[in-house]
Amino acid sequence: MPPLEPRFSATMDKVGESEIAQVWKLGFEVPDVVGLWVGEGDLPTPAFICDAAARSLREGHTFYTHKSGIPELRSAVQRYHARVYGVEPAFERVTVTGSAMTGILMLMQAVLDPGDSVVVVTPVWPNVFAAIDIQGGVIREVPLKAEGDRWHLDLDRLFDACDETTKAMFIVSPGNPTGWMMSSEEQAAVLAFCRERNILYIADEVYHRFVYEGRGAAPSVLEVMRPDDPVSIVNSFSKSWAMTGWRIGWLISPPKLAKALDTLVEYNTSGSQAFLQHACVTALEEGEPFIAEQVERCGRARDLVMQRFAAMPRVRLMRPEAAFYAFFGIEGVTHSLDFAKKLVREARVGLAPGTAFGRSGQGWFRLCYAGSIERLRRGMDRLEAAL
Repeated sequence: MPPLEPRFSATMDKVGESEIAQVWKLGFEVPDVVGLWVGEGDLPTPAFICDAAARSLREGHTFYTHKSGIPELRSAVQRYHARVYGVEPAFERVTVTGSAMTGILMLMQAVLDPGDSVVVVTPVWPNVFAAIDIQGGVIREVPLKAEGDRWHLDLDRLFDACDETTKAMFIVSPGNPTGWMMSSEEQAAVLAFCRERNILYIADEVYHRFVYEGRGAAPSVLEVMRPDDPVSIVNSFSKSWAMTGWRIGWLISPPKLAKALDTLVEYNTSGSQAFLQHACVTALEEGEPFIAEQVERCGRARDLVMQRFAAMPRVRLMRPEAAFYAFFGIEGVTHSLDFAKKLVREARVGLAPGTAFGRSGQGWFRLCYAGSIERLRRGMDRLEAAL
């Protein structure tokens, strides 16, 4: 008899390996690839954060702890937002999660029934689509428009995409992969619409500190919202503090939703590791010099990428306002995934295909410029030669 196969949920048919992972895996087979595909820098977590984790381990913080996060970290998140944005969210609104992705998935678990729709501004990080699919939700994409030298959001089109089935709206600002940044006025308009229609506005602000035009942080919906508004803010330690492998994030949500999230933490992870959370307190309270160093480094890298792409006539690039990605189109390319694989094999440079981020990404590619200038120059040399 043939071996028995597990009977999967119907939703698993919709959740496959992302196109980014497909190109990334191909790179393992090719020597000396300059990989600019994955969304992380090349700086390790700074020593003062690692030392805090080691100290916490030695002190015995290795047991189960509060589901929504240790009180010290939730209070540190409050103080951090007060410092950066002048608004201190209430303690009960803060939920510590085992990565921002876990937080996003729990939000979908909390609000979606099969058939409910989520309106998503695209291009966007593909894991957002998977989180909606896993819950049996319906994705409605609203693409940004490339006009002039920047990306624009059509608010009328965004609002028209919502109907009686719409439970949530998902917007990443600063944007991954585009580097687009939402204005406070746009955030207030979206908030007013969601408040009127009782739609959860999920604001992914993971890249909020990577801003290059004289601001210390990107606009946050926290600055224009009321505590009971239907808004959940997603954030993470991964990018600003170079802690991608630590898998710690946080949410700021209305009190009733935060209570539901506390229950969901119990059944998803039972809470994040206490010793890591103590290190996160240190990151929030002592990490500003490191953040400044990272942003300055990425700003120089952005300038290099803009300069190099300007000399390539086949390339169309909107100037990234924030985050650490260049999202660019290549004239004549009709299949992003195939071309990205070709670049790995023939040019030994790795990019993320634009179609990983939504249907509007065909012919576009994401380049992460959060690494060293030397490595970035090598990758740009190979890309220019290939084009």
